[in-house]
Amino acid sequence: MSSPVDADTSSASVVVERASGSRAKMEALVEARRAATARLDRSLADVISTRWSKDEWSVLVVSLDDGDTLFAHNADATLEPASNLKLFTTSAALRYLGPDYRFMTYLAAVGKIHDGVLDGDLVIYGTGDPTLSHRFYDTRTAVWDALADSLRHAGIREIRGDVVGDASYFDDPGFSPGWRDRDVGYAFAAPASALSFNDNIVTMHITPARKVGDPPELHLYPGADGLAILNRAVTVARGRARLAVSRSSYDGPIVIRGSIGQNRTGQWRNVPVENPARYAAAVLAESLRQAGIAVHGVARSIGPGEASPITGRRAFAPSFQDARPVQVLVTQRSPRLQKILEIINQHSDNLYAEMVLRAVGRIVMHDGTARGGARAVEAMMAGVDSSHRALQMVDGSGLSGLNRTSAATIVGLLRRMASSPNWDNFRATLPEAGQRNGLRRMYRTKAQGNLRAKTGTLRNVSALSGYVRASDGELLAFSIISNRVPSTWQAKRIEDRIGARLAAFNRPALPDTDAFGVTEGAAP
Repeated sequence: MSSPVDADTSSASVVVERASGSRAKMEALVEARRAATARLDRSLADVISTRWSKDEWSVLVVSLDDGDTLFAHNADATLEPASNLKLFTTSAALRYLGPDYRFMTYLAAVGKIHDGVLDGDLVIYGTGDPTLSHRFYDTRTAVWDALADSLRHAGIREIRGDVVGDASYFDDPGFSPGWRDRDVGYAFAAPASALSFNDNIVTMHITPARKVGDPPELHLYPGADGLAILNRAVTVARGRARLAVSRSSYDGPIVIRGSIGQNRTGQWRNVPVENPARYAAAVLAESLRQAGIAVHGVARSIGPGEASPITGRRAFAPSFQDARPVQVLVTQRSPRLQKILEIINQHSDNLYAEMVLRAVGRIVMHDGTARGGARAVEAMMAGVDSSHRALQMVDGSGLSGLNRTSAATIVGLLRRMASSPNWDNFRATLPEAGQRNGLRRMYRTKAQGNLRAKTGTLRNVSALSGYVRASDGELLAFSIISNRVPSTWQAKRIEDRIGARLAAFNRPALPDTDAFGVTEGAAP
């Protein structure tokens, strides 16, 4: 018969044997994970080893489940992020405004209304709604036509003053330092305004004149009262349309040069308007007239810094001040902010991003400028590790060549959003790989229907940042930024290979220590 001492000794030996076996299995598991991560590291390093001589890359991949870094290459290098900057704009909008926020546009009477006559101005006052276009409504002028109908049904039949577009809610000209001069004539670089209409562009149809030698005819939609155009093109007897439409600055005229043959049907061009608020007011005035409301005045605008009957007004009751009475007649609400943010990230819409950033600045910092919005982003990023806060944010879209950030900073933002209450909303804004209406890349890879990421493209700049589920189920956050690349197309092929390899990545999971029969303090 064994003694109690012998039994205790035997039991202790079993514990030691089990603990030693479990420790060996755990060490083997850790080594297998390390080897898998090392293979991924070598693979991704090989992918970004280009033959280009001047290209710069900042890349970081982390596991959001385990918290470790899977790959890093110049992760803290500050580069131009292009449209990846929109990740900061949309994150700040979700944090400060929330997915259910709606922009408001007001139609207000400044003056007295008597017997259906407004003895004063009709003001259309904007607070940054970017959606007043055919993207959300049946026609370009649908909202303006509805506002005019509402006034007519309210009994207003005559406006003796002006139709005024009031864009004073924002405080800057709508574009930022570093925007390239060559872009000012393109629709993707339309300036932001607190009152925006039709994406702040006019559609121009250029058709040949009836007589050879005359300038071609211009047809503008949905109207362009006061738009400065220099038509220096000429109609020729036959030949292709060789037309160039440009402008040297936002406040300069649109210049049309070249030739178009009489045998041609014409060309369509989208051009940013110089004064979005005045443009909106002019089209509204036309909608009012079509609704049977007489307008005696002109269409004009109130811009940033100019005296407004609404912005900065603290009291609207006539007994409290001498200013003309202001009465809100009709209110227009935008769709939910969530839908707007999805357009920003999925369609990379620059105008929407610029307007959202300024709205954030106005509401959070009482500064309706791109700089005010950037300050709000900086406050949001204060919670990210200071070593990963390399951010120089000049605008909301990424158009400026002065924007700078790093892969580490973007991953820090992605990590923060993944643990925030707005995680599902933020993830839903990102394009999905291998989808016709999403990120139309990485088809027939494990990234398809899995990886969600924001793209970025400028001349010699490409970027891709977002999330992907690895084959083992881990949620990974990644950022890839490349500058000075001679081919953005080839840079995007590199991004795709990285995305596909991350989606295929697999390593053993680390189980709880109890899974091997080891409990804390059991081993001697």
